[in-house]
Amino acid sequence: MPSGPSVTIVIPALNEENYIRRAIASLTPTEGGVDYELIVLDGGSIDRTREIVSEMSAANRRIRLASNAARFQAAAMNIGAKIAKPESDIIIRADGHSEYPPGFVGRLVQELCERKVASVVVSYRSTVITFVQRAIAAAQNSRLGNGGAAHRIAGASRYVEHGHHAAFDRKTLLTLGGYDESFTHNEDAELDVRLSNSGAKIWLCSDLDVAYFPRKTFGALARQYFNYGAGRAKTILKHRCTPKPRQLLPVGILSINSCSLVLGTSFGWPFFLPALAYFGTCAVWGV
Repeated sequence: MPSGPSVTIVIPALNEENYIRRAIASLTPTEGGVDYELIVLDGGSIDRTREIVSEMSAANRRIRLASNAARFQAAAMNIGAKIAKPESDIIIRADGHSEYPPGFVGRLVQELCERKVASVVVSYRSTVITFVQRAIAAAQNSRLGNGGAAHRIAGASRYVEHGHHAAFDRKTLLTLGGYDESFTHNEDAELDVRLSNSGAKIWLCSDLDVAYFPRKTFGALARQYFNYGAGRAKTILKHRCTPKPRQLLPVGILSINSCSLVLGTSFGWPFFLPALAYFGTCAVWGV
């Protein structure tokens, strides 16, 4: 019989029919000693997501489906933390667009309890199904593409300011008011700012890699990262944070390339050199 803490796994989902079965199967604890439930918070899927979850729920009563009328992940996580069974001490946030390594849940519980922290975050690596995803993953997994973010590069486990959300002490999460539901994106980083400001500790378990499936088209990728950037800007304005150099660098690169192209068109080829140097760097790194 389970003897450790009780755990609630929360998966916000919207139109994830291609990935949700794999995500739930990889998250379901098979090791003994983990008392768990798994809640999928569906934001109004119009594909087979709800049907797939219902099928899996019929086979495993620890899995249940609930609705997220607000649709966004922040609201889904707050609902999950509130409707979790009363005895749940730990909330695990999972992504329906990912695949998790064996023993993922049990290891998170162990890390959270042993480190006595408010949150455990993990690293993630982009993996592929289609040819375009292979190109996107190559960029996202490179230091040039991710800017050296702690949860995107291989490194030692350590205390961090932010990472890919995985596990929370439920009491701490609810005491802080959960996620800010006015954030449609970057809600995780915003919560981490409040966690750090409260004196709570965040532990990065770098050897727990989550396999993330990137967007399938460049248009979808552009929309995703535009929303990420808007969310980050909102976090910075809300908490009056100082952006990190890696967060400012894309703005500088865009400005330099734009000026290079405009001036090169007007005054001649030497002004094209900065833009050519940047694109050349990308090409060589890509090769």
